[in-house]
Amino acid sequence: MGAVSKTWSMLFLAIKSFPSGVNFQISGGKDRRTFEPFLALMSHSTAQSKAGDSGHGNMSAVSAAGLLIAFGIIYGDIGTSPLYVMKAIIGTHAISELLVLGGVSCVIWTLTLLTTVKYVIVTLRADNKGEGGIFSLYALVRRRIKWVLIPAIIGGAALLADGLITPPISVASAIEGLRLIAPDIQTVPIVISIIVALFVVQQFGTKAIGRGFGPIMLVWFSMLGILGLSQIGTELSILKAFNPYYAYRLLVEFPGGFWLLGSVFLCTTGAEALYSDLGHCGRGNIRVSWIFVKAMLIINYLGQGAWLLNHTGSKLEGLNPFYGIMPEWFVIPGILIATLATVIASQALISGSYTLVTEALRLNLWPRIKINYPSDSKGQVYSPSVNWGLMIGCIIVVLYFQESSAMEAAYGLSITITMLMTSILLVNYLAMKHVKPIILVAYCLVYFSIEGSFLVAN
Repeated sequence: MGAVSKTWSMLFLAIKSFPSGVNFQISGGKDRRTFEPFLALMSHSTAQSKAGDSGHGNMSAVSAAGLLIAFGIIYGDIGTSPLYVMKAIIGTHAISELLVLGGVSCVIWTLTLLTTVKYVIVTLRADNKGEGGIFSLYALVRRRIKWVLIPAIIGGAALLADGLITPPISVASAIEGLRLIAPDIQTVPIVISIIVALFVVQQFGTKAIGRGFGPIMLVWFSMLGILGLSQIGTELSILKAFNPYYAYRLLVEFPGGFWLLGSVFLCTTGAEALYSDLGHCGRGNIRVSWIFVKAMLIINYLGQGAWLLNHTGSKLEGLNPFYGIMPEWFVIPGILIATLATVIASQALISGSYTLVTEALRLNLWPRIKINYPSDSKGQVYSPSVNWGLMIGCIIVVLYFQESSAMEAAYGLSITITMLMTSILLVNYLAMKHVKPIILVAYCLVYFSIEGSFLVAN
């Protein structure tokens, strides 16, 4: 096998070294599909050769370009959660210290236990030849454990449902900010127009606009941090939210506090994307970039909490704390940046849906459909049937729910199911890797309890 691998690597290098006048470019469509196995074999052989020299290849490498890509394609979903999480937690309740401190504390510890520990630290280690995602995890364990097909299919279906709900709730949350300027504005037509435009451009490929996603999301996260810092100083008692005791008090002492977990869970809905996009960005880039992203998210939640504490006793009455912490002069630019961020979040989920279906096709878990390659970007695929199906579904969601607040329970439910299915697969993977039984039992007790609670609350 080593000789064969070296032969393919030498052939690949020889082709790459041909003069520039010799064109080996393969366009999308039938020709590309014809040569895809050949290209994949050459790429795999080259990767094997590199891996043999460097142990684990470049999975743990960190670069400025890799970090920027990670900002653009991974964190759109979880990064736009401050638009609606605190608004959902407060709901129609009168603002109180217990509700605010407990709500922010729940958010902080959910981001820590679920997103950071489960996904960033543990799950990212379970890569299938550099690729991540629920189907990659299934591929790692399916040969030894046959029944894991069931959680893989359920998790994949729930993740596809997430692609149906993310564009409506994200875009609607941003556009609803216009009501600060024009209280009677009809947001539904604007939301549908943005969603339709987003799906229409998919067939042409997103390589060109994708280059700007990273810088835009970097601006977005910086904005989150600055806005949060501007409010924390007005009510420093919000820092008590780092104490998990306040999260416990909210769940136990606040009337109906347990059911607020459904709203709290919205803060981590994009965690699955960290694992799904492992192959695009690499473990190292995801882990390093998450430090910055998590810091900005928590600072913004603390800022919203401080603003809410300054309004103790009152009700939101449709006001969004995210826009409440903005200076009046910054509302319009803030809405514009928020809209761009939600479009990027939607794009990431749409692209992820294509990839999910493609992986399901390879595993014979999806009926045969047409797959196009709209550009020469690595891993970029396009499925007309999936695209238009998702667009119609998104429009129906917008027309049925009308408001982002009405979509929250369905949104959280789909991702909770995906996380539970990922946990089932992950436990089997860890057992296959001979992890100590006591660690497996501890993982099951902690994470099935947490995710089960979120499922019931949703």
